[in-house]
Amino acid sequence: MDSEVVISAFQEDSLGSDDAVVIAEKIKKGELDAKTVTRDAIKRAELVNPKLNAIAVKNFDFAQADSEKTFSGFFQGVPTFIKDTDEVPGLPLYLGSRSLPGEPSEKFSKTAKQIIDTGLNCLGTTTTPEFGLTGTTESLRFGATCNPWNPDYSTGGSSGGSSALVAAGVVPIAHANDGAGSIRIPASCCGLVGLKASRGRIKDKEVPGHLPANIFHDGVVTRSVRDTWAFHAEIEKNIPATEYPAIGNISESFPEKLKIAVLTENCLGENSSAELVQVTHDVAKLCDSLGHKIEMISNPFYRKFDEDFWLLWAHFGFLIRYSGKEFSPKFDHTQLEQWPKYLIARHWKNIHKIPFAFWRLKRFVSQYENFMQNFDILLTPTLGTTVPELGFFGPEVSGQDHWDRINDFLPFTKYQNISGAPAITLPFGTDTKGLPIGIQLSSRLGEDRLLLKLSLQLEQNSNWKSLGK
Repeated sequence: MDSEVVISAFQEDSLGSDDAVVIAEKIKKGELDAKTVTRDAIKRAELVNPKLNAIAVKNFDFAQADSEKTFSGFFQGVPTFIKDTDEVPGLPLYLGSRSLPGEPSEKFSKTAKQIIDTGLNCLGTTTTPEFGLTGTTESLRFGATCNPWNPDYSTGGSSGGSSALVAAGVVPIAHANDGAGSIRIPASCCGLVGLKASRGRIKDKEVPGHLPANIFHDGVVTRSVRDTWAFHAEIEKNIPATEYPAIGNISESFPEKLKIAVLTENCLGENSSAELVQVTHDVAKLCDSLGHKIEMISNPFYRKFDEDFWLLWAHFGFLIRYSGKEFSPKFDHTQLEQWPKYLIARHWKNIHKIPFAFWRLKRFVSQYENFMQNFDILLTPTLGTTVPELGFFGPEVSGQDHWDRINDFLPFTKYQNISGAPAITLPFGTDTKGLPIGIQLSSRLGEDRLLLKLSLQLEQNSNWKSLGK
């Protein structure tokens, strides 16, 4: 890691290099106050955002005013950002697109309200690619958001603005959401923790009933497992997901003798990049040393899964094009970028394949659960390749090139969006260019607590360091 390249806001102020749990505890004890940490987070944002380009719209004046009040949630006024996919009162909603005029929102979205109710204080909204449709955070609306580890590289997407701000140390926790890996992808690219919880843990965005599954999940990106755990525990306290076992408070005990399947192949049997495979095997060895049982496996899922999923993704492009007026009466589809236009064209070209593709994806929910009856955990790389340079998935790239590249980039994260099962990415190394490598752990539907317990065990037995340490 070249210290001259890194974009870092960490300094000796009230935030220091602490995670959100520590900051909240200090506020609760009276050692800090929300006004001070909000002021310092704003200073950090102003210092590094000109280089990161991670903030969509600032909300600094309102955040400073709110910091004067008493926060009732766990986080006690810890500063955060909401992704530009959800409404924040008084701020325009762009969804990363020029096709929307950015009219000021009147209230928090349902998801954003749940996040704010945990006691977080919103400093503004973060950048996202157009409608969150790709694995980078580059758009004609906002430009390119830079990775704080090296600004020539992508943050991943679509929650790249949030991930850049957390990794750079502006805030310790920020909103993210995930339709094909958009919490886990940027968390991996930026060296963070990112959990896509079981479907329904957070009351997520609704989708049309004809789709094979509601693949959209909301959450956060953080620099520590306990921050992620504390966030979901607070969400659960406010709105319990009674259909699942409780996540509960952070555990002081670790799981024993888990059966862990290790997978590094995509659904066609092709391996990920060698560096990612090596890090995944290293994590498997660590798990083995902690007493867990490891089994290397070939990809057990059906070969047409990726083809079917991306057809579903193309269908979302179609829905945006023909339902865009629901976002705003002033929606202008002529301003859409190349990538969504390509998805729309691909939808029409392959419309005859949709019924069987959706049928197979619906069946995958039970197929995934059946496979996981034999294992406690599935361990994979988070991504299929190392972090791409800016421009590799940028808005100037042709739709066909984008399509070919994203298939190699995202072989693993989509399984849990369809199945609804929980999956978390953890930072576990760097590639030859000094950029983070993430590994993904997933489990059975509802087993979020088990996933977090193993994640905490691995975190405490690794030597991973964030940019602030």
